[in-house]
Amino acid sequence: MAQAAKLRLHNLHLAQARRSVLEGLDGAFSSGAITALIGANGAGKSTLVQALMGELRPLSGKVECSVPKARRAWLPQQLALDLSFPMSVEELVMTGSWPSHGALKGYCAAHYRRGREIMTRLGISALAHRPLGELSGGQRQRALIGRTLMQEAELLLLDEPFANVDSETVDILIPIIRQMADDGATIIVVLHDMDHLKRLADAVLLLRDGHGHWLAPSEVAAPSYLSTGGRHAGSA
Repeated sequence: MAQAAKLRLHNLHLAQARRSVLEGLDGAFSSGAITALIGANGAGKSTLVQALMGELRPLSGKVECSVPKARRAWLPQQLALDLSFPMSVEELVMTGSWPSHGALKGYCAAHYRRGREIMTRLGISALAHRPLGELSGGQRQRALIGRTLMQEAELLLLDEPFANVDSETVDILIPIIRQMADDGATIIVVLHDMDHLKRLADAVLLLRDGHGHWLAPSEVAAPSYLSTGGRHAGSA
């Protein structure tokens, strides 16, 4: 059951490069629920995610978030990863403890035990010492989700988490993301697939023509709502 919201938008007006992208955006993301963020390319999805994570200052209005920064996690598209960085799956998962534990402190036995439990849950234990650059898209995505589980994130933003991953990974990740919400996390996920929306979403925020429209998942009937194409170009 959804809980009181810890993330709210108040008459939010956002711009990129002096171009207005979204305006008059109000609403709340319920804790313990998954909100699908949808809209065509250029509709403002990435812009809104940046504002929610505090990386983009609004022109006016505000984002009100009561989740501590150490418990906020953003899983970007895999294209944003530097796969040349020499890091193993286990090392990536363990970095999830940095926001609360610190990056310069050593890990204790409890940290390693939790990391192993998470990798087992995600089916990547055998890949613990494998460099990220040698993994498939699905394996990398499991490792990235493992980092958020290690962080015990209370606010999680996922940018197209099922893009370029195999169906087995999708079937593993959806119940895990669902469980995180059931445990009380606020989860926002950018989606472009109707099946994934039906399997995950409790609520939908559709961005279109510079405005936000809150919908129930059952109201999202037109595939064009989820389209990555259309007349708008760009990644906003």
